[in-house]
Amino acid sequence: MRSFLITLMVLFAVNVSGQQAETKEPAKANARPEKEVKKEPFDDADVKTMSEKCVRFETDAGLIEMEMFPEHAPEAVRSFLNIVSIGYLDTTTFSRVVPGFVIQGGDLYSREGDVTYEIGMRARKTLPDEPNRILHERGILSMARGDESNTATTGFFILVGSGQHLDGKFAAFGKVTKGMDVVDAIAKAPVNGEKPEKPVRIKKAEVYSCTQP
Repeated sequence: MRSFLITLMVLFAVNVSGQQAETKEPAKANARPEKEVKKEPFDDADVKTMSEKCVRFETDAGLIEMEMFPEHAPEAVRSFLNIVSIGYLDTTTFSRVVPGFVIQGGDLYSREGDVTYEIGMRARKTLPDEPNRILHERGILSMARGDESNTATTGFFILVGSGQHLDGKFAAFGKVTKGMDVVDAIAKAPVNGEKPEKPVRIKKAEVYSCTQP
């Protein structure tokens, strides 16, 4: 009797397994492949490589040139060099101005034309906070972020005045080496609150070797 019951259990298990195999949904022939995460130019760059790179903005108001401080904020510099080198900052604007304090850019949604899915996804990519010893003084570049930690994305600001209350809290990552007169001009343009009446556009942003003349 016992062997008979065991045989019945085995047959039942085989039958259930067969039914599951029959009802299993076949794989779709036209299944959408998972999107690969595209690597950006400076994803694997070391601090030395990034420190040799400078950035130039050709704006409606003139040229601004900047040096980078990757030894103090490597991920901020990496992200900044990446979005410049792949052209995502081209045609964006300085969309926030606080007279006597900062001008802020890096809003990818301020680009001319449509914002693609890839740009939209990149605009939401967050960075870790990198507070450091660089003082927030005139000419310093630093990452913009919300009140919560680790919420910086692509936004950055350039100081036209002192920002001591930002020291040790925000990720200062570079400095203007040429074109502070242009930064000042942008900071003095008419605003409604902190929104420029006519935002200055970055026509072209580029990464170049700091040793170039």
